Amino acid sequence: MRYGRATALAGATVLVAALTACGGGDDDGGDGDAGKTLNVLISANTQYPEEFQAWQKSISDKFKAQTGAEVKFETFASANDELTKIQTSVVSGSGPDVYAVGTTFTPTAYSTGAFVKLGDDEWKKIGGKEKFVPATLGISGPDEQNQVGVPWVSRPFVMAYNTELLKAAGIDKPAATWDELTAQAKQLTTGDQYGLAIAYKDNFDPWKFVWGMSIQAGDPLVDGKTAKLQDPAVQKAYQTYFGWLTNDKVVDPAAIGWTNPQAVAAFAKGKTGYFALTTATAINSLDQGAVKGKWAFTLLPTVPPGATSRPGNGVEAASILSGDNLLVADYSKNKDLAFEYVKLVTDQDQQLDYYKKFGNLPANAAALQSLQSDPKLAPLTEAAKKSVATPFTGAWADIQLALTNVVVQSLPDLAKGPIPAATLDTRIADAQKKAQSSLDRAK
Repeated sequence: MRYGRATALAGATVLVAALTACGGGDDDGGDGDAGKTLNVLISANTQYPEEFQAWQKSISDKFKAQTGAEVKFETFASANDELTKIQTSVVSGSGPDVYAVGTTFTPTAYSTGAFVKLGDDEWKKIGGKEKFVPATLGISGPDEQNQVGVPWVSRPFVMAYNTELLKAAGIDKPAATWDELTAQAKQLTTGDQYGLAIAYKDNFDPWKFVWGMSIQAGDPLVDGKTAKLQDPAVQKAYQTYFGWLTNDKVVDPAAIGWTNPQAVAAFAKGKTGYFALTTATAINSLDQGAVKGKWAFTLLPTVPPGATSRPGNGVEAASILSGDNLLVADYSKNKDLAFEYVKLVTDQDQQLDYYKKFGNLPANAAALQSLQSDPKLAPLTEAAKKSVATPFTGAWADIQLALTNVVVQSLPDLAKGPIPAATLDTRIADAQKKAQSSLDRAK
């Protein structure tokens, strides 16, 4: 599977020339790096902002001690910001030296041709491909010979549930299907207690529900060069997702305005049965809340809404293949420094330190192995094994934004009640049009 240099980015048809003109040679490394600055783009951490700032300073200090060079971090706060930064930097041929991008954005980044392809020399610089958990390499590129993404952290998605509330409601085990989850959430909803915590306003969460439910029902959303967002499974997914709030009333109405950290905080207060989309990053928050000692992780349901078992063409997708990859810009004049940074933050000690601070699972194989004795991580390990990669197409970033935009457009309506089927159909049709247009550009 191959992709053209500018297939995913509108207006980027002259990337090859731009990158050739603007790209510089590698630095020499060593003493010549004193006084240089390496620019790194990374997602903002709104859940632990002060700790994240302290981590950036710590890494910068370690990097300076090793190389003599400074690290300057730049952050993005949403998927739109992430895509815009890639677009503008690629077209201009200048910008960050290293990008920490979500795994689902790696295909879009790859399609630009603007990032260093990882050959034997590049992998050797950072400690070898065997340094990493094999599954985390699953979306580094379209195949093993064409990889641009170095796994940094892994974030398989799971649910958190309140063990005390489930027991009090007579629920013996967590839900394994989406319909069971809805039914249990109804049992758990009473007074000021709710069955589910959902982050409807989050920049990254909504599309993952729709993708998971749809692929479990047999619709991959992308079939070759065809978008399938108007499949009935997609409509059913949105109806289920919105219905928890508007029909089933198992979600706090305030959730219309919640981002993921706000949903974590709500669950941590101990008055919610399930937090339906989270990762190990929530551990610190949960252990500092009223729910401490009363929560556990479990797999997200793997049977689509309206069914008691997966159809024959359904996929047991417990999570997207999720995490962050590190990419080195081909235009960078500091490629050697960039790979020294990548090596530093993917080494075992730094990976374990990052996990302890923020809960992101290591992509470093030795670091992850050292955590295997922690029983609360078992569902995360299982989710990682049952994770499914999103389609490796340069159009995917646009597609996930289109899926999220259906929710963004619907937020004002949710406070009024159920969204009319015709309205939802119109919004999905618009998402389909945008998805297909992006796929057509990516051919």
